[in-house]
Amino acid sequence: MSKIAFLFPGQGSQSVGMAQELAQNFEEARTIFESADNRLGFSLSSVIFEGPEEDLKRTENTQPALLTASTAVLAVLKKQGIQADYTAGHSLGEYSALVAAGSLSFEDAVYAVRQRGLFMEEAVPAGVGAMSAVLGMKQADLEDITQKVSQNGHAVQVANLNCPGQIVISGTAQGVADAASLAKENGAKVIPLQVSGPFHSSLMEPAAQKMEKVLDTIEIRNAEVPVIANVSAKPVEEASVIKENLVKQIYSPVRWEETVNELMALGVDTFIEIGPGKVLSGLVKKVNRRATTIAISDEASMNAAIEKLKGE
Repeated sequence: MSKIAFLFPGQGSQSVGMAQELAQNFEEARTIFESADNRLGFSLSSVIFEGPEEDLKRTENTQPALLTASTAVLAVLKKQGIQADYTAGHSLGEYSALVAAGSLSFEDAVYAVRQRGLFMEEAVPAGVGAMSAVLGMKQADLEDITQKVSQNGHAVQVANLNCPGQIVISGTAQGVADAASLAKENGAKVIPLQVSGPFHSSLMEPAAQKMEKVLDTIEIRNAEVPVIANVSAKPVEEASVIKENLVKQIYSPVRWEETVNELMALGVDTFIEIGPGKVLSGLVKKVNRRATTIAISDEASMNAAIEKLKGE
């Protein structure tokens, strides 16, 4: 029997108009957008549907917007009776995965990630931090470089272990620049990322401390299906561990390659990316070409996916 994992994207997958068609055509999707607006006290849905892109790209908007769009897609998919054996999400997407697994209510999650975005934005002044993607380098070699640079007083570390040969580094602007030049000397290609802060680095610890207080105020339940945690790449169901992981997650690497390998080892062969874009589907294929990936972001991709899943 084939097993299914639901995957949820993180920052960078957002686009103006995401899930708008589903909200127009399906009441269960529309309800999610209305819930987000009510819980946050402003019209997040108009930022999502109308933009402008500059507003949607602000971290404190991007995070709740992606969670809302993904959960709206999920609501329509669930109505069709499609269930997951496991869930996982990339960074912010972990909150969407926890909503899908019944560990967080959508209303609590959308409030939490709005705060998460604000805290991450506040943690480091603009221009002080940076992130870059390093292509074509082994993890151990890159970690040696980041340790060397950090010992010289400029903090930098691996932040996203996305797939073989694609690792994101994060830290101070100087630390990232120094690590990038050493990586290039070792034959790697380096692409600076357009982000507003050094996410998943030790510079985010102030945000993690504030996030812990927010998580104290919301109900986190045991997950109904196991969620693969970013920080450990292992399945988690227990509420207390989920909470602990969400705090650590802000300043720890996203172990995505290991997450995909863990899901494959658990018997998953079908990965359904729920929400805008196809970033995670691409990463899954780079980790294991044999995996079946399905990306659902609108009505056409929803119909195609249901036909494929129900036809099996």
